[in-house]
Amino acid sequence: MTRFPLTWLYVPGDRPHVVAKALVAGADVVVIDLEDAVAPDRKEYARAATADLLSQAQPVPVHVRVNALDSPWAGADLHALAGLPGLSGVRLPKVTAPGEVRQVAVAVPVPLYALLESALGIEYAYAIATAHPGLRGIALGEADLRADLGVRADAGLDWPRSRVIVAARAAGLAPPSQTVYPDIRDLDGLAASCAHGRALGFLGRAAIHPRQLPVIERAYLPTEAEIEHAETVIKAASANGGAQALPDGRFIDAAVVAMARRTLSLSRRT
Repeated sequence: MTRFPLTWLYVPGDRPHVVAKALVAGADVVVIDLEDAVAPDRKEYARAATADLLSQAQPVPVHVRVNALDSPWAGADLHALAGLPGLSGVRLPKVTAPGEVRQVAVAVPVPLYALLESALGIEYAYAIATAHPGLRGIALGEADLRADLGVRADAGLDWPRSRVIVAARAAGLAPPSQTVYPDIRDLDGLAASCAHGRALGFLGRAAIHPRQLPVIERAYLPTEAEIEHAETVIKAASANGGAQALPDGRFIDAAVVAMARRTLSLSRRT
């Protein structure tokens, strides 16, 4: 059985001691960042340290966010990562066209994840999501997207968020994870933001500090009430396969049953 990842912990690639701590912090996936978290004069060191670490298997899945494909460092990043046994996935930042995904899929045959961080990337969301069988997911990079669009209020990003969620579903990919919440001390704000993201259709979230992990997991796992309702729906559907009303008046049909099954599957993380 495959465990649904709900937490993706980003960590700078030029800080190996921090990477070591992240690997045992409880995240479902650790993402070593070679891009925004690493200064230009530290890129080579970060790449070498990451390649050394991933030369052997790791206790949790490890992804690497490489530098943007139009940067001076992307080619060397991809070359260094090719064939490493500890690498579980590559995250591609600032993707704007499906050809970029196909280009990387040839160079590094591991699961790929495209980050859409511009208006152009959002416009091509479905084309990118279906670009290559090696692409396993898409997600937003909201800091760059916010700057590109000139968005000031958080609600201004809800349309791009929904666009990416719909594109992923249409392409048969897993639901996208939410982007990082930048204030590591504001756990109440993080919880509220996760609740909003879950309502939109996201599944799980990227984090930049271990203290955010349990908040994200609690926000995305079904509540006891949701599990109880799902079990009631499944039981009723098993007894009578057609559309029907529950004793409390709620109507159930095939779509409601499908959501109930998803809830129970997520509650077991399988």
